[in-house]
Amino acid sequence: MTMSPPAPELTGPDPDRALDPVVDEICRSLPEVELGTSWGDRPTYKVRGKGFVLYRAPGRTAIDPATGQPYDDLLVITTATEADKQALVRDERLPFFTIDHFRGYSAVLVQQSRLGEIEREELTEIITDAWAAKAPASLSKKFFADE
Repeated sequence: MTMSPPAPELTGPDPDRALDPVVDEICRSLPEVELGTSWGDRPTYKVRGKGFVLYRAPGRTAIDPATGQPYDDLLVITTATEADKQALVRDERLPFFTIDHFRGYSAVLVQQSRLGEIEREELTEIITDAWAAKAPASLSKKFFADE
């Protein structure tokens, strides 16, 4: 298994908010993961150049219904299929949701401030599935065979 290099000095959507250390640890435990950017300057975990976890910038398409303001701490986590996305969104135990802007796109949203509501083992499985959805089939197959 290839180990990832140390984290670059990037911050999350809010310059005062650091990247989540649990998400960072999980992502970096996976083969050939690098922390780069996408959607302009958004910190994004990638496998062979394909993003699977992204720190989303605040925007008018994702408004917090409690405050009427754009969410400022969203993570976008890829799902393998629309069915997987819907299963996460519909699971009342979990804080995942989606927005109209993501209709037809296999990914869920979650506030960083609510990550603690997800058991570490379950978050690891969700992020590993996101990685596998973007990793080349040969890399994914090797990873799961080695586990």
